[in-house]
Amino acid sequence: MNELTHDTTQQRDDAAQSPEQAGHVDRRQATRQLFALALPTFGQLIAEPAFVLIDTAIVGHIGDAALAGLSIGSTIILTTVGLCVFLAYGTTSSVAQLIGAGRRREGLEAGIDGLWLALAIGLLVSVALFAAARPLCWAMGARDAVLDNATAYLQAIVFGLPGMLLVYAANGIFRGLSKVNITFVAAVAGAVVNTALDVLFVFGLHWGVAGSGAATLIAQWFMGLFLVVPALLWARADGASWKPRLAGILGTASDGVPLFIRTLALRASLVATVMLAARMGTQVLAAYQTVNSSWNFVLNMLDAIGIAGQTLVATQIGAGRRDRAHAMTSIAGRSGLFAGAVIGVGLAVAGLAATALFSPSPEVQHLIMVGMLVQGAFLPLAGWMWALDGILIGAEDYRYLALTCTITALAYLAALGGVNTLDGAIDLSDAWRMAILWGVLNLVFIDLRALFNGLRVRSNVWMK
Repeated sequence: MNELTHDTTQQRDDAAQSPEQAGHVDRRQATRQLFALALPTFGQLIAEPAFVLIDTAIVGHIGDAALAGLSIGSTIILTTVGLCVFLAYGTTSSVAQLIGAGRRREGLEAGIDGLWLALAIGLLVSVALFAAARPLCWAMGARDAVLDNATAYLQAIVFGLPGMLLVYAANGIFRGLSKVNITFVAAVAGAVVNTALDVLFVFGLHWGVAGSGAATLIAQWFMGLFLVVPALLWARADGASWKPRLAGILGTASDGVPLFIRTLALRASLVATVMLAARMGTQVLAAYQTVNSSWNFVLNMLDAIGIAGQTLVATQIGAGRRDRAHAMTSIAGRSGLFAGAVIGVGLAVAGLAATALFSPSPEVQHLIMVGMLVQGAFLPLAGWMWALDGILIGAEDYRYLALTCTITALAYLAALGGVNTLDGAIDLSDAWRMAILWGVLNLVFIDLRALFNGLRVRSNVWMK
């Protein structure tokens, strides 16, 4: 069927429906449905950021060099995990669209393809990262004691990567099925395991920063098994096969290429930010780690709204209801903006009241406060942008996202170069460095993506 015929058929179908069935959506009911999915989705999204935040709070009391080393090591592992986020996003949209089209078994088998791909990528990348840990940390700007701590943390945590990628792929299945409560339980259980082992290994057994990495490794595999087993059982109950299908695995990998390019551009920007923070000194880098961990944590609250919207919109697109997909997109965007405003206030309050949880150093505490206040002020726009980002991923608008995120990354890297030049020309205080670092991240990295996403959802192109 050609595009014109499809559009005509769609218009006729929409006209035959009641207003509620076509473009008219009960906004209150849709918002409740969105948050009903978003709250448990947030629970599973925060797993990796929560692990790093817990590590940050505990390692910060070892010393500034340990906290700075954690910043380098955790950036490498989070970048690696982030590059594989297509395992969750791609699986979510595939499963949701196939289920929306009435092809449930095929949707579940697409999810299982994602599990096999996650395991293969996790094992290969873990070996490579372990072997290259010290050179990578050195290239990120770590030196002396910071380099030793960064390498120790990265080598201790890295073999938990397959478990975490399995969590991502399994989450894609549960989101597509709108069965997200189990992912919330898994995230809470994983955080409890990680915290208990962190305290035992770091303070009880005195393993230092390596103990923190080992605790996270165990928690990652615990979560992976916690989610993969029921995902496979539910798939089998619907007649889906567990066998690896080379065509399906390669299809998942191929679909993930534009998403990988998108994420690579974004992660390169964040890695460059850490490298600039490292050039600004140990205290700036230590404070950056705390603010960045907190930011990653709260961003997942916003991402939960985007992914909930992604699931709902992808289902409407799979069923051919474009008007309802547009309405859900509008609701998700406003919900993200509102949530960003509320969470931004909470982040600012945490910056004023809770910095002692992360470091005993008054200088580092002051820098943490500056960074959190800047982030809190910009969070509403980030919430709106993140909601639209998730929906465009759910619509499989991967090429547009890859292109615009690459443009954003190039502009942001140029801006960081300007900040580095300014810092060399003017003797800035650490507080100013911190404020400029986070200000530029929001004004360029977040605002440009918000502009591109906002322009995209105004049309119908992204639904084709």
